[in-house]
Formats: sequence, structure tokens, C-alpha cells
Amino acid sequence: MAKKSRKTRDVAPTAPGEVGPRQPCPCGSGKRYKACHGASYGVTTPFVGRPFEGLAGECDVIALRELVPAGTAPLTLADGVPGAGSRTVKLCTLLPAGAPAMVRESGEVWLGLQVQHNYGDPSRDLAAVLVAALEQAEEGHVGTVGLTTDPGEGPRLQELVTNTSLDVTVHEGFDYWIADVEDRDPAMAVALEQVNATAQPTVRLKGVEGAYWTDVGTKEHLRWVMGHDEDALLTALSRLHAAGKDSVAAESRLVGMFRAHGLLAPVWDLPVGTGAEALEEGAERFARDLAAALADTSDLTQEERSARAGLANRQVTIR
Repeated sequence: MAKKSRKTRDVAPTAPGEVGPRQPCPCGSGKRYKACHGASYGVTTPFVGRPFEGLAGECDVIALRELVPAGTAPLTLADGVPGAGSRTVKLCTLLPAGAPAMVRESGEVWLGLQVQHNYGDPSRDLAAVLVAALEQAEEGHVGTVGLTTDPGEGPRLQELVTNTSLDVTVHEGFDYWIADVEDRDPAMAVALEQVNATAQPTVRLKGVEGAYWTDVGTKEHLRWVMGHDEDALLTALSRLHAAGKDSVAAESRLVGMFRAHGLLAPVWDLPVGTGAEALEEGAERFARDLAAALADTSDLTQEERSARAGLANRQVTIR
């Protein structure tokens, strides 16, 4: 009897929104789902496509995690969480040596965003690290806190903090690492100088949420994490592109978008010398035009459908 072709074997259908075992894992790893977050070993938490949904400043959290070199934001702990109301908790893009969290000599707890645990739900993973760091701080111990195994069931970051907004500070470098250190080792300054050299100049726009200008040397970019439904946003962007309303500054060009943690982040190329301040008015105007395009429920024109297809082909999933 001839062998049945692998291509013609019956494959169990997936429910709407479900990922098939042989499909790419939606985390962006490049692996098949069955070999990544769909594996039957090592991971006990299902993959969460939009882990920071409902968290105040979701767009900024994603930007700090994926796009911003050096930034911080204070967190307010919910009642019942150890240290609530008295202990300073700071969300940081990156900590020394890539630590997931640190308890400082001052008793402050710093939580590092740019750590990839790959246990399915970054919000739950960050919460587990934060709880461990708070427990360590309550015991009077300083130092780093890690997460080496899947923490299993537990609270998510949304359950531990009560921020109604996120007060983001973008730093020129990583000097905030030693801002509270009085006796500084000279070697520390040398190491800091080296890591600061890797931080590309970045500025958060004031008038809109989740938008960050950056200078990469050969050009400048605006990268803007947007909290809209992906399909609706793509349709709205296509309407603006077809209408010639997708510019944020003179000679700016919408070149594509990132997909990170369930949200899209459109990216504009900007001429060298544009700077962040020149984007403020254009970004606010674009936000108004985008709101109108999102509210438009009419069918797309041929030109708009063509623009949509082009934008869909210029997406890169980074998480």
C-alpha cells in the first residue's frame, strides 16, 4: 500500500483564533507552535497574544520593553501587595547585567522590562519577578532577583499595580543605574560609559501616547505603538495613505510597522535633522486624522485596498 502523503493527511481544524501545532508560534520566535509555546513540556501557561492589555500606559510599556534603550516609570502597588504605599517600585527598560529585578540599598525595587522569559505570558512573568523582589526587600536583602523556571499560576502585573497612567522618563543613557550610589567604583564609570555608547538618542513625544523619536545616525525614525485593534488600524492607515495624510513631518515617510505584544507600531523614516520637537504638531494632527479614519465604516476603494496590502506586507513581528 502506498504511503499517505504528509501533505494530504487529515489535520484537525483549529478554532477561531487558535494556533495550529505546525503553524509559526505567534510569539515571533520563528519556531513552530508545537516546538515553542505549544510544547507539552516546560511551559504551563498558554501564550498570551496581548499580555499588557488593560494595563495603564500599555503602549508605553511595550515601547519601553521593545524600542526604548533607557527609560523608567514609577509603579503604584495595589493594596494588599507587600510594601504597598511605602516602598518605591520603578519600572526600568534595562537593569545592570540584564537582571530581571533588583532590590537597591535604599530599599527601592526595580523591575526590568527587557528580559525575555518565554513562559507564555510576559505580564505574569513580570509579576512573579516583582513579587519575589518585594519579598526579598521585606526580608531586608539587597541584590538581583531572577526567574529561571515557569512560575505557573499567579497574579499578573495588572493585578499588582494601580497606575491610571504611566509617567515615563526617557534617559540619555544608563546613569540612572548609579544615581543612588554614593561610593562609586571607578570601574563602574568605565563600564557605564561603554553601555551608554550603545544607547541611541530617544525622545518620547509629549502630545500623544506611545510615540518615540530616535536617531540611529544615518537617519531618524518615529516609532509609535498604537493601542487600536490591528485590523481596524491597518484599514485606517490605508485610508490615510491613499489620501496622502500619513505624514508626520516634512519629507517623512511611513515605511512599515512592528507588531509587538498584540499591538502595531507604525514606523516613519525622517530626514536627518528633523528632531523630536518638530514632530509634535504633526503627530497630534495625524492622531486626529487617524481617529476619523477609524470611525469610517465605508468600503475601501481600490486605491485604499492596494495601500492596505502594501502596509500588510511591511510588518515585522518582534514579540
